[in-house]
This record gives sequence, structure tokens and C-alpha cells, in this order.
Amino acid sequence: MRKNGKWKALLAAVSAAVMIMGSFGFNQTAAEAAPSEPVKGDIFVERIPGIDDDFIKGVDVSSIIALEDSGVKFYNKAGKKQDIFKTLEQSGVNYVRVRIWNDPYDSKGNGYGGGNNDIEKAIEIGKRATASGMQVLMDFHYSDFWADPAKQQAPKFWANLNFEDKKKALHNFTVDSVQAMLDAGVDVGMVQIGNETNGSVAGEKDWTKMSQLFNEGSRAVRAVDPDILVALHFTNPETTGRYVSIAKTLKDNKVDYDVFASSYYPFWHGTLTNLTAVLKNVADTHDKQVMVAETSYAYTAEDGDGHGNTAPKSSGQTLNYPITVQGQAHAIRDVAAAVAKVGDAGLGVFYWEPAWIPVAPDKKLKKSKMIWEKYGSGWATSYAAEYDPEDAGEWYGGSAVDNQALFDFYGRPLPSLNLFKYLETGATAPLKIDEVKDLSLSLIEGETVVLPETVTAIYNDRSTGSVAVVWDNEALKQAVSGGAGSYVIEGKLTDGHLVKANLQISPKNYVKNAGFENSDRSMWEITHRNGTVAHTSYQNKASDAKSGNYSLHFYSADTIDFQVEQTITGLERGYYKLSAFIQGGDAASSEMYIYAEAAGQRYTMNTSVKGWANWNQTEIGTILVEDGTLRIGGSIKANGGAWGSLDDFSLYRVQDSGSAD
Repeated sequence: MRKNGKWKALLAAVSAAVMIMGSFGFNQTAAEAAPSEPVKGDIFVERIPGIDDDFIKGVDVSSIIALEDSGVKFYNKAGKKQDIFKTLEQSGVNYVRVRIWNDPYDSKGNGYGGGNNDIEKAIEIGKRATASGMQVLMDFHYSDFWADPAKQQAPKFWANLNFEDKKKALHNFTVDSVQAMLDAGVDVGMVQIGNETNGSVAGEKDWTKMSQLFNEGSRAVRAVDPDILVALHFTNPETTGRYVSIAKTLKDNKVDYDVFASSYYPFWHGTLTNLTAVLKNVADTHDKQVMVAETSYAYTAEDGDGHGNTAPKSSGQTLNYPITVQGQAHAIRDVAAAVAKVGDAGLGVFYWEPAWIPVAPDKKLKKSKMIWEKYGSGWATSYAAEYDPEDAGEWYGGSAVDNQALFDFYGRPLPSLNLFKYLETGATAPLKIDEVKDLSLSLIEGETVVLPETVTAIYNDRSTGSVAVVWDNEALKQAVSGGAGSYVIEGKLTDGHLVKANLQISPKNYVKNAGFENSDRSMWEITHRNGTVAHTSYQNKASDAKSGNYSLHFYSADTIDFQVEQTITGLERGYYKLSAFIQGGDAASSEMYIYAEAAGQRYTMNTSVKGWANWNQTEIGTILVEDGTLRIGGSIKANGGAWGSLDDFSLYRVQDSGSAD
């Protein structure tokens, strides 16, 4: 494991020795230096050229003790019950990350959930990881429960401390915890000072104060063992300029750390090319090591415990890989390759919670709820409401990532778990179809429906090919005769694979560029009212769009006050329905509505934001148009700090007006 300047000096000495040996005739032959042939396995894994021997192939299994206490069992490939840490080690994992909360219990001693990960749990996990030959990363949240960009709540016992006392408390907690791990024989290789601290840590939002807290944590680690790496952890690498700005701020505030760590979830966080670029920039500009501290991908769309999953979702996510075991393996491998491309500064990757599987499979929700509450093996218990009433107190429950685990719902390892040991060599498997993507067709009522004779199959080696498909023609005829509505037409491939054509037949939408996808947006008129500066933009970000890539995004640190509208002409006389979607948050004081104006009559319907990617559809159902012209739009007023997106306006004709010219 690379640690600090002493290790770099040692590596330099070894390199020099190799050069000297070469001068005396000890060079490898070309054949010896060439990579070996890929090994045979159950999955395809492309070898990562130049990957270091000490590249971190890590996992975060922080929930494991709570899961085992809940009766969850894990098995090896042969189907025999086996300690999960042995299985992980046999699969090539060399590092274990474990989160640490200060006091994840309520006043009566009931656990908040999420594994109830206090220092005692961390020590137990660390000892088991060390016994299986793996190093440990201690992940301090400096909170009593989940810390992420949306919330960085100080621990209960720190809540009323002044800042100087909070610094001392953080320092002492870090010293005591790291020392306790080392005293227990845990091989601590790295300590993470805060978790996804994009703009806050331990309740502090000012970067000067945040930097002081980072330094207190770093100073504590150095005091216990100067060879332990100190990492800081951030997320949203896809946001332009974010990491450049953070890294500069850390430098300006003289923060002492070794590793700049990033979360990277393929369905949220942009391209891998960008990930490499932003990490390499930090590494080259600031002489830091970099890594991915969290990543994962779904192997199935199924939900194993009745608690909704974070991915896949029908909108707001980029799903570039098949939702299969092989697709999951490709996704993880590519994240590792993106970090390796940084060069020697690229330390490795950690897969987040690969063992967080259902406690009572087959969606036995009633039984699962009892277990989650008792052992804390769901993401949150109802007891967490004491500390986090707005999130955990409302949405407590099970695992949202059971379909992203590297074990199936019954604790059996998936072939994708083995990719860690294949990164240097690569692996091959018998060629077969891995996925055939379902089709989505949107048509206007009356248009001819033609389904393709072939579909594109994705094979497990990432190649693609056209494969003949036979559709259910009877179902297709019924859809055509049924008119406007949603239909599913099934098809079958020659190898037995099934594919679906999701057919949406809609009445004509009279709104032009209704989802802002086309670059010509001249039909839309945006007015920023009452002296406000422009605070809207046509944002190209799929995760903030209801469909497609674009939406009309709004944000201002000051007042939000604008309207967006479009005039539609040439409408046939009759009644129409207007609708639009909105998502967003932090709008404590707001006035939001959609509207339509026709022949002096104004129609409005109030709307509101309900959180990120929680799209709220608002409709006005009976708008009478008599002269062929209608003005439609949306009006948004909100407090400073509010944010959100408008998307997918629609105007449909629903019935005649009862009279004619």
C-alpha cells in the first residue's frame, strides 16, 4: 500500500535497482513482460493495462454485523456457508471500508439503523477484515447518522459546543477511535475525515471552519500513526469546476491530507472520462493521491425486500450498462480503469455495501420491518426520527441497494464479485446474449405503428448484433384499435429471450419543444420579474430532467421570480388539457402555478416542489379555446436558495366545444 514520501522513496530505489539489473543482462524478454491470456470465468472482464499490484480493490460492508444479527447468511460459490470476509478475500478484495457514527442510538438505547455503526461495530468489522488479510479504511461521518451533501448534522453531544470545543471534541474522538482500532489489532491503512463533505461537516458550513475541522481530524491521525493515509471525501464530480474549487480551497486553507476521494455512481455522476480528468487535475495540481470511495451498479431491477431501490429509475438516471450481473461487472471494471488512468496517484476503488441484501427475501415486508427495527439492518429505523425527523423519521425502512449487491438476495456470491481478481489478467466466458433492451415508441394517435423485425442484442463481451424478433401481432392490433393510451407488446427471440415494446399512443401535443430538447427555443419567452437578475437556464443534465436531457432549471441565492410562456395558434375549437412537471426543493415560501389564457379567460392550477427527482405533475383539465389562440406557461416565485426544474409541458385536445362555426 502506497502511503507517503517514505514509500515513494522506496519505490524509486526499487526502480533504480531494476534499471541496474537490466544493465547487467537481467531484462525480461518481451514474451515474459507481455500480459498473460485472460483466465476463463463466468463473466467477461477486460484487463486494465498498467494497473498497480497494490491497487485498492475495496468494499464497504458496514452493515454486515446488523445483517448477520438479523439472521442473514452468506455462502461461497459452492453453496457452502462461509464467513463473508473469507469470500471477499478469495474474490480479490484487499481493503474494507467501514463507516463510523458517534452515537447512533436514541435516548433509550434503540439503534438508528444503517448498521448502527459506532466504533465498537467498526472494531469488530476491522478485526475480521484484518484476519482475512485486508486493510481497513475508517470512514468518520462526524455525525450520529448518515452524512452526505444534503445533511451534515453534528453529533448530539457536540450540538451545543462552541467551535473551539467542537474542534477539540472531533480531535479527541478521532484519536480515541483510531487508537482503539490499532489496539484491537486492526490493520488501519487509511482514515477518512468526513463523508461527502461538499459544503459542510459536523454542522459547519463555512469553509474556513470546515478546514479547521479537517485539520483537527488529520492532526489526530498523524499523532496516532503518521503512516496512516488521511483522506477527504467529496461527491458530484460531474459538476463543472466543483473539484477544482474544493481542492484550491483546501490548499488555500492549508488543509493537511493525502487522498482526495470521490463518490462515483454511474447512473448519477457523469462520464468516466470526466471522472478521470477531474481526479487527475487534483492529483497533478496539488500532488495528492485520488480514489473512488463509493461506487455501485444494479445487477437486477427486482426489489428483494419491499423497500424501494435507488436504481434503476425510469428518469433522472444514466444507465449505460445492462441491468445484469455482467453489466454490473463491466460498470465496476470501468470505474477502476478510470481511476487507474490517473496514473500512479490513482489508488483504487471501494464498492459500496455489496452485502446489503434482504433480511427476509421474497418481499416478506411485515417480517422485514420487525427485523430492521430490532437489529438496525435497514437503512433507518423509526427511532432515528429523534435525530433526523425529516428524512429517516419519514422514510425509514430496509435496503435501497439490495439489487446492487454482489451477492444475490439469498447470500450467494454473484459472478461479478470475482471481477476484483480479474482486473490484472482479464477474464473470458462463453459468449451469450446479456440483454435486449425493451423498445419505447411514442406515436400520435392515427399514425401507423410499425414494430422492427430485428432488435439489437447486447452480448456479455459488450459486442452487439441484430437478432430477429417475433411480435405478438394480436396485442399490436388491439393497441392500434384502442387509440390513445399505454400498451406493452411482447416479442420473443430465437434463443428464448423476451423483449417488450412499450407503446405510448398520445393525442397531439400542441406545445412546441415541450421538453426543451431542441436547440431552437425561440417559441418560449422567459421573463425575470420585479428586478431579479436572470436565474433560469436550459440545463443539459439528464438527472434533472423528467425525460430526455434538458429541462428549464432555476436557482438563485436571492429571490426566485419568473414566468415562462408560449403562445400557440391555429388550434381547433374545443376543450384542451394543459399539464407540466416540476421538481426541486428548499422552497419554504413559494407561489408556483401553471396557467393558460384564452380569449380573456385565465385558468390556473397551483403546484409545488417535493424534492429532487420527485416530479410533480400539475394539470388544468378543461380549457375552452374558441378563437384558435392559447397562451400557456408557468409562474414561479420562491425564496432565495430555492431550486428546481420545469419540464415536459403538454397541451392535448380532449373534446369538442359543443358548437361549430
